[in-house]
Amino acid sequence: MKENSLKKLVYIALMTALIAVGTMVIQIPTPYTKGYINIGDSFIFLSATILGPFAGFVSGGIGSALSDLLSGYALWAPWTLVIKGLEGLIVAVLLKKEDKSFIVQMAVFVLAASWMVLGYYIGGAFMYGSKAALADVPGNILQGIGSVIIGSVLVASLSRVKYFKDIKRG
Repeated sequence: MKENSLKKLVYIALMTALIAVGTMVIQIPTPYTKGYINIGDSFIFLSATILGPFAGFVSGGIGSALSDLLSGYALWAPWTLVIKGLEGLIVAVLLKKEDKSFIVQMAVFVLAASWMVLGYYIGGAFMYGSKAALADVPGNILQGIGSVIIGSVLVASLSRVKYFKDIKRG
């Protein structure tokens, strides 16, 4: 029991770090709300699909917020913690059964990415006004589309690897 708990904690920490780095690799600044476009959602989708709801929420939220803190976007970190954590939770809860088809998986990723776009619109409107937040919506949609594609390929590819099949979701 303790070995499985420790393993799960290590996987969560690894995915948190992967999400932070994946979010920081490509950052395209958005001028209106002082945020940035990235591909970190792809790794949130991977974490949530493989490790389940708790890990999807924790690694998605903390990994993404950590990237904000390390990249000079600290103002966004609290929003990101909630938005990306819920994005991971949405994916994990809706993909609870492991036998979901590729199409269903993509649809869930699109739904989660749509939440991300809405969440950042709300955050941007709260901090900078609705006009500025609306101006960043196309960038967030582009981020979502890119992440759905990359995340779908990652999950489909890694789901075939025996090592990832053996990881217990929880």
